[in-house]
Amino acid sequence: MTTRNIEARLSPHSPVVLTVFRVVVGLLFLCHGLQKLIGWPVGPTVPVGDWPFYYAGWIEAVTGGLVALGLFTRVAALVASGEMAYAYFTQHFPHGFWPIVNQGELAVLYCFAFLLLAFIGGGVYALDARRRTGARWGGARAGAPWRRGRGRRLDDTRTTAADAGRGAPLRRWWRNRRLGRR
Repeated sequence: MTTRNIEARLSPHSPVVLTVFRVVVGLLFLCHGLQKLIGWPVGPTVPVGDWPFYYAGWIEAVTGGLVALGLFTRVAALVASGEMAYAYFTQHFPHGFWPIVNQGELAVLYCFAFLLLAFIGGGVYALDARRRTGARWGGARAGAPWRRGRGRRLDDTRTTAADAGRGAPLRRWWRNRRLGRR
């Protein structure tokens, strides 16, 4: 199996995998915040106002929930990434340089997972995609089926004079691909 084969097989599944990644990371982070604030699912709570743990619990609960939902994903992920960087350098780094030595692996993993989400966004199955464009799930615009320029509906599969000629099959293939047809 070649690299091109693997890429062709895996790339159609990227939006779903990104969604699963975002939801899992967000829910795990939410659980860390809830554990600090209310002791759920297990563990002691942090006293109210205890710096920085009480405030870290609120940041983790709010940003974890937002990231899991895909709402304001980039901003929430950037705040969560910064919080994890702060946690690593204030709580773990004084005990040694390497994360495996100072038990800061989780902080580093969360920091870079959220940094990745801050740069790539929540994906097509996030609430951000619906909020921004009014789109249906999957990114297709719900309220604007018109293609720019020609004034034709995107789902119009008739061959027109513009499609006639040697490039017509390629143009139809490209139009159907954008519409999610195979």
